[in-house]
Amino acid sequence: MRDLAGSLLLVFGTSGNSLELPMARLLLPLTFAALLVMVIVWLLQRREWERAREALLEETKLNRRFEQERNQAREEVFRRLQEDRELNKEKFQFQAQLAEYEKYSTLAQLALGAAHGINNPLLGILSHLELELKTAQDPEQRWEVEQCIAGTKRIAATLRGLVNYARPGPQVLSNLSLHRLVADTLSFLEGQPALRHKRAENRVPEDLPHIVVDSNQLSQVLMNLLINAAEATPDGGLIAISASTLAATHSIEIRVSDTGCGIPPEVLPHVFEPFFTTKVGKGTGLGLSISATYVRRNKGEIRIDSVWKQGTTVTITLPIRQEESRQAEEQSEIVV
Repeated sequence: MRDLAGSLLLVFGTSGNSLELPMARLLLPLTFAALLVMVIVWLLQRREWERAREALLEETKLNRRFEQERNQAREEVFRRLQEDRELNKEKFQFQAQLAEYEKYSTLAQLALGAAHGINNPLLGILSHLELELKTAQDPEQRWEVEQCIAGTKRIAATLRGLVNYARPGPQVLSNLSLHRLVADTLSFLEGQPALRHKRAENRVPEDLPHIVVDSNQLSQVLMNLLINAAEATPDGGLIAISASTLAATHSIEIRVSDTGCGIPPEVLPHVFEPFFTTKVGKGTGLGLSISATYVRRNKGEIRIDSVWKQGTTVTITLPIRQEESRQAEEQSEIVV
């Protein structure tokens, strides 16, 4: 285009040279025709460029849409795989839980049958031993009878534990002071041989809020935990019961700690299983299982943290007020 313009200037600006006017008149239409052709060609090329650019944009949009649909399809496949995994996991958990319930049901039936078959003759033996103790004069003989009575009572307590585990009675909720309950429990256990030569401290604050629980069940839980801690703690060791409030969950956390031998890591996952015990010939393996059952019935949770050869801490979390008690209070208020 620039060369064409220069040529036109050269033609019309050199009227005084040797070119004749007819030649100039002939070149002028040709020049404009060439210019018109060039403009038309440029316009056609530009149109082609626009079409090519539009086609490229459309192809880009299609590629992006295809990529987006592919990603969505991948996400959908991944989501369905995750759902399948979750369903399989829930299925396995349900099957395991069902098998656990069936096992506990069988154990419960066995426990009830054993308790019923043993309890009646055991009461007769205990009555006979108590009569013999009244008439015994020799100190050694009295000691032997007392040991037999203690063993018989231990068997009776085990049977009661079996019955309570297999067929729990109704709860009797009461509003109680945890500090007082711990003090009474420690006082009751003072004469136990397992607690001799060991310090048992009540570190529960007296101003702790009262809790609504079944006092008999919680007392049984504390006794089981204290006896277990005492049996694992050497002479001179410390057993402490402490507690604090958890304001965020409106609950109280109770901790029973000892400086005993601890629980081996391979044993720790099984401590709440019924009839599981490491005390061969001494324990029934029901203490912690019954304790966990009682804690759950009082809407609480229980866990054990232990370091081998350093000590164990059992933590119980209980709500300050149970839902049943709250509903009963609201209904009584409405009636009044």
